[in-house]
Amino acid sequence: MSDTASGTAPAPEAAAAHFRFFTPEVLRTRRLGHSFLRVTFGGDGLAGFRSGGFDQSLSLFLPPAHRQHTELPSTAEDTWFAAWRGMPDGERPVMRSYTVREQRDADGGAVEVDIDFVLHGDSSPASAWAGRAAAGSRILAIGPAVADNKSVRFQPPAGTDALVVYADETALPAAAAILERQAPGMRVRAFFEVPHADDRLDLETAADAEITWIVRGAGPGRAERVVEAVRAAELPQAQRPYGWLAGEAGTIRAVRRHLVQERSLDRRAVRFTGYWRLGASEEQLLAEAYAGKAASEDPASEL
Repeated sequence: MSDTASGTAPAPEAAAAHFRFFTPEVLRTRRLGHSFLRVTFGGDGLAGFRSGGFDQSLSLFLPPAHRQHTELPSTAEDTWFAAWRGMPDGERPVMRSYTVREQRDADGGAVEVDIDFVLHGDSSPASAWAGRAAAGSRILAIGPAVADNKSVRFQPPAGTDALVVYADETALPAAAAILERQAPGMRVRAFFEVPHADDRLDLETAADAEITWIVRGAGPGRAERVVEAVRAAELPQAQRPYGWLAGEAGTIRAVRRHLVQERSLDRRAVRFTGYWRLGASEEQLLAEAYAGKAASEDPASEL
């Protein structure tokens, strides 16, 4: 997925310093609901990891089913990608983008990082790995070495006085982290789409937040159902609202179009990020991103 965070692009050497390889180790797992599994990572291989919070993203390299640990021929900045692509199909770890649900300090100065996975059996490599993840397994990750990094897309401008949030299950961990970091009194209107009724989680926030849970139904018209739920809701009266939308690409574009055209939100103040796209494999999206062909998610882009 393309990263279109606003701001001046860092110099190449600065960008390289912001991200590096880590070797997190699975400490424990916990089932959160019908579709969610939290994997807590730690170990010496996470030393120096610096999440910027909110919707901090990172790239995970997950081993194939017959391997306990992730291995790459190279983790050097200028050779790892070619080395990874050149691995045999049955040995190449899958690379997936995820968001940090929480980072915290543990005993002895260690770092722990929670990442929430959506479970849907063995239909995807990431779900299959998470379902069998066991304490002691080690993976590789490209993650932030500084907290102020370009992979935090939630960037409300100064003076923002209300938030409008939409997330499906793939973006719910990021949305939950955003809610947790809001100051008391911030008005938030959130819409969360999940596959099952018992995926509705208890989310903590000091904000003045109203949440609508949309339990996905069968059949076509997914984007239309989400837009109708947003259209039927009253949004906070605000001078400088900010929108954050993430999940399936077609759905978030439809929600953004509604917010800009029907609710008069400034399109430059609506951040939207496609975590996945109906009809496209994760490998296809990855190839588009690395080829520079991913669709624009710049808030200033046309509808």
